[in-house]
Amino acid sequence: MVATGTLVTFVIAAAASLFMAWAIGAGSSGSTPFAPAVGANAISVMRAGLIVGVLGFLGAVLQGANVTEAVGTELVIGEPLTATAAIVGLITAAVLVAIGVFAGYPIATAFTVTGAVVGVGLAMGGAPAWAKYGEIMTLWVLTPFVGGGIAYGIARLLRGDRFHEDYLISVLGGVIGFIIANIGFAFLGPPDGAGSIAGTLGDGLPLPGVGGFGGGRIAASVAIALLSGAVLWFALRRDRTAGQRRFLLVLGGLVAFSAGGSQVGLAIGPLVPLLGEIAIPLWAILTGGGFGLLLGSWTGAPRMIKAIAQDYSALGPRRSIAALIPSFAIAQTAVAFGIPVSFNEIIVSAIVGSGYAAGNAGVSRKKMGYTVLAWIGSLVLSFVLGYGIFYVITLLR
Repeated sequence: MVATGTLVTFVIAAAASLFMAWAIGAGSSGSTPFAPAVGANAISVMRAGLIVGVLGFLGAVLQGANVTEAVGTELVIGEPLTATAAIVGLITAAVLVAIGVFAGYPIATAFTVTGAVVGVGLAMGGAPAWAKYGEIMTLWVLTPFVGGGIAYGIARLLRGDRFHEDYLISVLGGVIGFIIANIGFAFLGPPDGAGSIAGTLGDGLPLPGVGGFGGGRIAASVAIALLSGAVLWFALRRDRTAGQRRFLLVLGGLVAFSAGGSQVGLAIGPLVPLLGEIAIPLWAILTGGGFGLLLGSWTGAPRMIKAIAQDYSALGPRRSIAALIPSFAIAQTAVAFGIPVSFNEIIVSAIVGSGYAAGNAGVSRKKMGYTVLAWIGSLVLSFVLGYGIFYVITLLR
């Protein structure tokens, strides 16, 4: 039997988590995935907000477990978060993200939540998880260079005359198909894990393996990649403009799905240590977190979509495609390894990279400078506030 006080405290923590999910949906996962498509006039701002909300919800339920467990249990060693610590960390991060939404600057939610959770965890007496911090910082530092660099390279190829544009985009479609074939989904795996489309289709095929990977899985991955490329090729041959627009919208949808799988963990991860006391399954809070992302996307995302789509760089369809491909790949890498990552950082870096391929293409250096300062400031400020507020609360008890 759960004590009434414990249940009430959990409900308060869950409400703080829902507020955090709303703030993330309005700011990061709700605004960034379709911003390039909006910038390329492939979809309206309001419609983008509606679609990204639904896809983010699905991503949260089907892919959210890895990052959720990492945020809840791997950022601090020795001291699991209490309900009070979860409430302080979530409200601190959510307020900072909400301020960014209303101010029109994309605060990095991963930086903010990570800083707040680490702050309250250390204030409780926990030890720093240096190994996990190393993984997180490596991804955060590499993201602008890798994502922006790949986006720049793809945009340059699409703008050049060396290769036929339709062939290049079809090959890129095949690459996306290969990635989709190998990402993990909860409904394809065991109860405590995830499985891939290629694994489900190919593991039963009696083919020799290569480099530690099953031959059937490789064959299924290649087949899906070829099919994806072929479908896109025929669409481009019928109508290049319409084909590019559809590919751009598919990419935006995939990034929105990935955002849900990653960002939901930032909202509900601090609740994970409390689940044993309340006997609530993980899928239930994943669903609740996904609902919070959905509400945020529908009510608050349009403002940030406009800011990212129009204020950072003038985008056409080709540069938007170039920006979304590395964004999807980086997002799925983060989900697979359970690393909290900022979608604002991913998308903005890719947008700037693809913009520079056209000779700056309207990239606002002033806006970028303020954004980077906001990212760094949100990490430091959330850590200091999380640590300080929880420390004061413990003194007043």
